[in-house]
Amino acid sequence: MKNLILAVAILTGVSTYATVNNTVSPITPVHTVVENGFQEVSLDKLPTAIVDALKSSFPSATLSKAYVNGKEQYKLEISVENEAKTLYSDKDGNWLDAKDVK
Repeated sequence: MKNLILAVAILTGVSTYATVNNTVSPITPVHTVVENGFQEVSLDKLPTAIVDALKSSFPSATLSKAYVNGKEQYKLEISVENEAKTLYSDKDGNWLDAKDVK
């Protein structure tokens, strides 16, 4: 009788262990976008000079993404009147020509 109770207890423990450890944890991927030497940055990390330059030069623009390279040159993806545009700026808010960005 004791052996039967012990066997039931062991089987219950093993089956509980098997079902508890059979769950799969969700994996949350972390994406770091690096495009032509530019790494994506959050919009709230942009220098104030760039935000001010964008507001004064393109008051109706919506900023969607921002990237920065090692030389602190920024690539900004904006939309103006439903048209997508890419702008380049230095950290002081001066607009750069795309061919000058390295």
